Amino acid sequence: MPAVLLSVSGVLLFGVENNPVGYSLLGISLVAAALVDREFLRHLALVAAGMVIISLVPLNADLSIGHMALMGGALTLAVLVPWLVSRFVYRERVIKFPVNTGRKWPLTAKLYLIGVVALGYFILPVYLISTGVYQNWPDASDPTIFWRLFLGVNAVGIWDELFFICTAFTLLRRHFPDWLANILQAVIFSSFLWEIGYQAWGPLLTFPFALLQGYTFKLTKSLTYVVSVHLIFDFVLFLALVHAHNRDWLPIFLY
Repeated sequence: MPAVLLSVSGVLLFGVENNPVGYSLLGISLVAAALVDREFLRHLALVAAGMVIISLVPLNADLSIGHMALMGGALTLAVLVPWLVSRFVYRERVIKFPVNTGRKWPLTAKLYLIGVVALGYFILPVYLISTGVYQNWPDASDPTIFWRLFLGVNAVGIWDELFFICTAFTLLRRHFPDWLANILQAVIFSSFLWEIGYQAWGPLLTFPFALLQGYTFKLTKSLTYVVSVHLIFDFVLFLALVHAHNRDWLPIFLY
């Protein structure tokens, strides 16, 4: 129940943007966790700390230098604070960011990357244009905005894996079966993406994606691979956003 309350608080903080109720529910989740187990409380508190930090700044696609610096700083702290506390206060090595695993990607993993491109190609333009949510991101006609959008989309994609998968999912797996930990992190993950701009029927896209990323990390134990999946998908997203704002640009999409 405490972890469920924590995930629901993410819906309130990021999806509904009701901070008073969201913070209250988050606090209740930690109090309830304290009644269950001390280690459970410590780990849930790390996830909660990251969530609170990112809730303190507007989560949108404002590409002004000031907002990018503010949001970038908050996202960085949301990953660093749980890791530093876990490593140097709790004296444990639970949160890890496995890059050089020494394992070669099998053929199925490489084919999956191709499948990600295909899914993004067919789904993203339809989703962005038919719902009009592409307007949640700025028009990249200006070269400066073009490159800031490219940087922002990719930076947030990498951060998603660092926090939701390597931090939240990893900590929750210490206390729950993988399938349940994955659902809990996916609820927070997709709520965050809603506030970023994936609205309308976006959760039907982002929630399964979050689940797949958690499951993929479980199988591969590789941050490098899940980041590769995410960045490939986000590259198609970037192209689709440019296309949505300027239909005569990048006439490579069917929609």
